Formats: sequence, C-alpha cells, structure tokens
Amino acid sequence: MIRPEEVAFLDATAQAELVRKKEVTPAELLEAAIERIERINPKINAVVTPMYEQARAAAAGPLPEGPFTGVPFLLKDILAPYAGVRLTYGAELLAGSVPDHDGELTIRFKNAGLVMCGRTNAPEFGFLPTTESRFHGSCRNPWNLDYSTGGSSGGSAAAVAAGLVSMAHSNDGGGSIRIPASCCGVFGLKPTRARNPLGPDTGDLVSGLVCEHVVTRSVRDSAAALDATSGPDVGDPYWAPPPERPFLHEVGAPPGKLRIGFAKSSEGGSVHPECVRAVEEAAALCADLGHRVEEKTLDIPQDRFGEAFAVLYASNMLRIMTAFEKATGTTLKPEQMEITSWLMCELGKNYTGGDYLNAVGELQVISRQVARQMVDYDVMLTPVLAKPPLPLGTFDATPEQPMKALEATTEWVLFTTLCNATGQPAMSVPLYWTDDDLPIGLQFIGRFGDESTLFRLAAQLEEARPWFGRRPAVSA
Repeated sequence: MIRPEEVAFLDATAQAELVRKKEVTPAELLEAAIERIERINPKINAVVTPMYEQARAAAAGPLPEGPFTGVPFLLKDILAPYAGVRLTYGAELLAGSVPDHDGELTIRFKNAGLVMCGRTNAPEFGFLPTTESRFHGSCRNPWNLDYSTGGSSGGSAAAVAAGLVSMAHSNDGGGSIRIPASCCGVFGLKPTRARNPLGPDTGDLVSGLVCEHVVTRSVRDSAAALDATSGPDVGDPYWAPPPERPFLHEVGAPPGKLRIGFAKSSEGGSVHPECVRAVEEAAALCADLGHRVEEKTLDIPQDRFGEAFAVLYASNMLRIMTAFEKATGTTLKPEQMEITSWLMCELGKNYTGGDYLNAVGELQVISRQVARQMVDYDVMLTPVLAKPPLPLGTFDATPEQPMKALEATTEWVLFTTLCNATGQPAMSVPLYWTDDDLPIGLQFIGRFGDESTLFRLAAQLEEARPWFGRRPAVSA
C-alpha cells in the first residue's frame, strides 16, 4: 500500500502513468485519496457526498483505457448526473433528488478512466460566487480557513488545492470555474461555449452562459481532460469549432509572439491594489517572455450588459422554482430557499418572454462588439476578481439586508461574466500570492474557439513561474 503523501500532489497525468507502469493500482490510488478526504475534508468541507462504494467497485476494474485510467476524481454537486447518487445543486429542496442515468459528460469522464469518489460542495443552485450554502455549510479556503473558496465550483477547487484529488469537475455560468480557481490557487479554464456537452437533459443552459470542464493542478491535465470530453453530443443545438489538433499537443508548443492587451481597472467598480499589482506583474512577465504587451480596456456598455445578464439569471432562477413546483405539485415558500435565491425568483417574475429574448439579443450585440475589439489581440489579460479572496460571511444576506449578497457579488465579480456572454474561452492562472499567502488568479481571455493559444501561453507561464510546488498548510 502506497503512502498518500507520495501521490497526493502529483497531477492526474502522472498518477495515470504510475497505473500504466503498474507501479500502483487504481485501488491503491483510490484508497490514498479516500484517506486524505477522510482526514482533511472535515477542515475544509469540500466533499459533501462520498461515493466510496461506487468508486471501489470501479477501481476493482476493469477500467476503460483512457488518459486518466485509475485516477480518483470528484464531481461537483451541480450538473453531470451520476446514476444512483444524489444531485442536490446545493439546495435542501433537492436533498432527495437521485438521477436514474448518467449525463453525457459523466460518461466521458468514465471513458477517460477516471474513478469518481464523491461530489463537491457548491452554493445553492450555483448562483453565488462563494460556496456557503445553508444546506451543505461553508467550504473553507485551504490557504486560510476563515476565507471563501469562491464559487460556485468552490468545493472542487478546494479539493484540488488541498490535494484530496488532482483534478475535479467544475462548471461556469458567470465565473464559477475561474473564481474558485483564483481563490484556491489552482488552474481553471472555462472552455468555449458548447465545447463540452450538457446532455442528455440539457442542450443549452441559460442561453449559452453555462459551460462544463474541470479545475486542475497542472495545465496539461486541463488540456488532456478537454480532449477526452469535448465534442458535440447527439442532438446538441450547436457546438464549438473543432480544434486543429489535440489540446494536449499545445502544451509545451511555442506560443509565438502574442499580442496581449491588459486591463487593470473596470468601469464597473474599483479594483484592489493587490489585484492591480498582480496584473502588472503578469503583464511584465509576458513581456519578458517576448510577447507584445500593451494596456487595452475593452469598451463594454456596463449598464446594458449588467441588466441583460440579470434578466437571464433571474429568469433562470424562476425556471428552477416553477419546474420544482410542477414536478412536486407544491407551492414553494420563502423559507424553503435561501434569501438570495428567493429574491432572484421574485425578480424573475418581473420579466416577460420578450424581455428574455431582448436580453439575449443585447448580449449577442455586445459579443460582436467585443469580437471586433479583439481583432488586433490574441489574448486579453485582466484580474479574475476585483479583490483578493474574501472572508466567509461576506455574502450572508439577512431579512434586514436581503440585497447584501447581490451587492457583494457586484463589487467582486467585475471581469468574469463577459466571457460567459460572448462564449470566449478564458482561464485563471495562479501566478500571484498576497503577503498573507492568499492566491490571486490572473484571467487570460482568448478568441472564440481558440483554447489552443491559451494552453500554449499557460504552459509557458507555468514553466516560467511554477505554482505546482505551493501547498497550503491544511494539506499536510
């Protein structure tokens, strides 16, 4: 039996290589992961639904031959249904919800050889950028247990940062891959719209705002995972342009002299000095690597963008509520949901179908404007967030302050939502830590369909300023 610390901080590619060489068995890798989950998870509350029975049965084999055969893996408690395992979306309303089928993405994870051993913490319905649901409780940042992991893939990012697993499922509808990746110091890529499937239950979620992928410790794991899962599913309404070659081939390939525009401010609000400094250092690093770097702020009509985005999200929350009421034959009451969720449902009642379609059209207009502004740039660089990781409780709405969570979100999340509207790929790269040892991710935005450039750049940054060896104290 191997010792857990021997493999905990290898990436998934390296763990799979040990399995291929028969230096370790999938069962041994799994037991090492379970040992760490049982020991460390009580401190961070990242894993909320263990799947040890299913995982042990899978690890006993036979497993598919894929890029990650035998590697332990965690699914987020939002999307990616797994037959027979509860899927709650972080909501007490759905505590008894158990799907009877696997999602297409889950099937592709299985075909890649991954061994799913649990589901990770997420905020109620994935709405807030922090992982502090009333149902599952707060997920704690491995770098400082008093701070938020971000959201909504906070449990997944915390699990990877703490070495519970090397890679975990995540999804992103407004920054939910990049925000927790930034807060937890891991790598998080939001792919191009429709790169990964949402079926069979969904073809298009919130008019294309939501996409699926993973958070990882290494760039190569993210690329290999996207190779394993991307591509259209039967009946998909649309799909992303296929890459010229596998994404993994981009890792280590010379990126060439890229044209990089960077922005360290936003018309939407103020940016913390540490986040400004992080952008300045990343821009200087890119220049040192030979790229052409210049300050460039995208011209975005913030008021129109924010209003259209809010219409889509509030309407989606209302859709969730009405679907639950229809399925159960009940009428929901405010106390059955968190304050912010209920508030969004009530806001959704103010909009008509015409309002929704107008909002979709508005975001499409803005997307075309952004695409034209990026013609002269390969990549845009911004902070992921306007502030470093925030203390737990920052988003706690109360009956006296029902807008608190929404106001805190508006002040913090200034840079990530744009790419959900435009569908562009964007990544959070862990290049900066504060003096208090809290991570700050840098967002690099690519052109639509061009994850390849991002992977080439990310691998170059990973080599120039490695983050792989940094480990939070809680992981020991």
